Amino acid sequence: MKRLTLVAVSAALFTAGAATGVQAQQAFYPQPYLGGDAMFWEVNPDNASSRDSVGLRLNGGMQFNDYFAVEGHLGSGGSDGPVELDYLVGAYAKGILPVAPEFRLYGLAGFTEVDVDIDRESGFSYGAGAEFDVAPNLAVGADYMRYLDKSDITFDAASVGMRYRF
Repeated sequence: MKRLTLVAVSAALFTAGAATGVQAQQAFYPQPYLGGDAMFWEVNPDNASSRDSVGLRLNGGMQFNDYFAVEGHLGSGGSDGPVELDYLVGAYAKGILPVAPEFRLYGLAGFTEVDVDIDRESGFSYGAGAEFDVAPNLAVGADYMRYLDKSDITFDAASVGMRYRF
């Protein structure tokens, strides 16, 4: 009888511990997040040579489920000769493809306004990236965005940084 009780209690504790471990892995939605990136940007006006530099970008958003989020970007900094990035600000829909529990690919599409010394434009933006969880609420990621694609100017940026999920 003692042996049966010991086996039953052990099995119950093991099951409870396994269930707790699974619950710790599940995300609760909606889930806000905030991040910071180094942004390697390039502006290519048609009437002048292309310019590039490094700035900073803040991003944040709200993830509604495993596959969809909305995200905003705010970037600034960096100059190359007479061209300086005063700011970029944008809002995007984010489609997410979970490849593994800790690794995700994503695509972004939305609207951005970019102000550089030579011009200020706004328009449709798109990009793609990936992120990898290094801790339960912390991920490293990288993406490439086409922020502007106008007839007289393009503005692209590759970014690498970290995101914290609350």
